[in-house]
Amino acid sequence: MILLISDLHLQEERPDITRAFLDLLDGRARHAKALYILGDFFEAWIGDDAMTPFQQSICQAMRQLSDSGTAIYLMHGNRDFLIGQDFCDAAGCTLLADPSVIELGGEQVLLMHGDTLCTRDLAYMKLRRYLRNPLSLWILRHLPLSSRHKLARKLRSESRSQTRMKATEIVDVTPEEVPKVMAVHGVRTLVHGHTHRPAIHKLVVDGQPARRIVLGDWDRRGWTLQVDEQGFQLAPFEFSANG
Repeated sequence: MILLISDLHLQEERPDITRAFLDLLDGRARHAKALYILGDFFEAWIGDDAMTPFQQSICQAMRQLSDSGTAIYLMHGNRDFLIGQDFCDAAGCTLLADPSVIELGGEQVLLMHGDTLCTRDLAYMKLRRYLRNPLSLWILRHLPLSSRHKLARKLRSESRSQTRMKATEIVDVTPEEVPKVMAVHGVRTLVHGHTHRPAIHKLVVDGQPARRIVLGDWDRRGWTLQVDEQGFQLAPFEFSANG
């Protein structure tokens, strides 16, 4: 069994989501061969050198799962792209490139966070290119902590306000971009998060039937994609009332 999740946006202000994630680590994930986290794991991350006690507790819980035998793979999202190798070493997880092709359920599957598929959001794509530039990343990681905190608050605030103002089709994936990317990687299944619109979409790639599986965000409920002998199962689950 393989589990895939995305867009938990872990933060101290949402202890219900944190409890649900820790329950997953102590429960189903213990029986999984691997757990894939496809971005926006944390609501914000300003650097491995700035881990809070809350983030350290998540790190320790992941290490316990890794030590128990479940492989953990973590992909950057647009909220936590500053997660680095120090965190991954401490958490016992492997940083996964975006995009990555892996074998799942006997086929080659493309994994992405999903933000690069939203090509009609020109302002975001421009900002993303700037922030992910190696020089920009080096500068960001070497800014004083106070400056990084201030910048993170500014980016989060602007992201929320701009998302509310933009048309739905702007912040969703560009339909024609999906088969193009899948064809480049030679796959018939794509799994991603980011859009917070969980669904399984049927499509055609190079004349062949294909599918795009969108992971759900964790807010009022959690979402997992379970891959086992039964196939690909995308399903929500309710948070435990008492954690």
